[in-house]
Amino acid sequence: MHINDARPLHRRALALAGSVIDKVTPPDLGKSTPCADWDLDALLAHMIGQNHGFAAAVRGPGDAPLSAFDSRPPGSQPSTRWQASADDVADAFVKADLDRPVLLAELSAEQRFPTALVIGFQLLDTVVHGWDVATALALPFDPEPDLVAATLRVAEAVPTGAYRERPGATFAPVLPTADGAGDWHRALALLGRRPS
Repeated sequence: MHINDARPLHRRALALAGSVIDKVTPPDLGKSTPCADWDLDALLAHMIGQNHGFAAAVRGPGDAPLSAFDSRPPGSQPSTRWQASADDVADAFVKADLDRPVLLAELSAEQRFPTALVIGFQLLDTVVHGWDVATALALPFDPEPDLVAATLRVAEAVPTGAYRERPGATFAPVLPTADGAGDWHRALALLGRRPS
């Protein structure tokens, strides 16, 4: 096994997010989420699009276009569409060369990242957006410690700065945390989310 193989953790992240998304009903899709300007319908569309986009990016052999990451509405069967996208990205990651440099067109038009790192990016997205969905539904969301640790490692590496204050920024500015805050609260705050 590759020393930086996050695929088993990523599959658990997909399962955790899916366990919450299974509870989404069409009337829920208009609910607000912790993601500014996104209701639950838009958030799920983003998550589904990201799954398919990351799958296309790591499959190769060429580069996936920016359009591969386009949002895909969940429609009247949010759980079914989410699961299809989760299966797509999990299958692509299983077959991927973890050392292969991958272009993520929505992050950069030139910079490439090793597939092993790309899986970490997608793990963070999956776990944190799973929390977003749970928060919108007023449901508990408790990732296991190793998922929290992996999410925090990636969150600590996400660049900060003025770009986070621009409209449409991927993450909001970092928020302060209380003394003694746990790793999960720290990860959320690093991504501009209020754990409460």
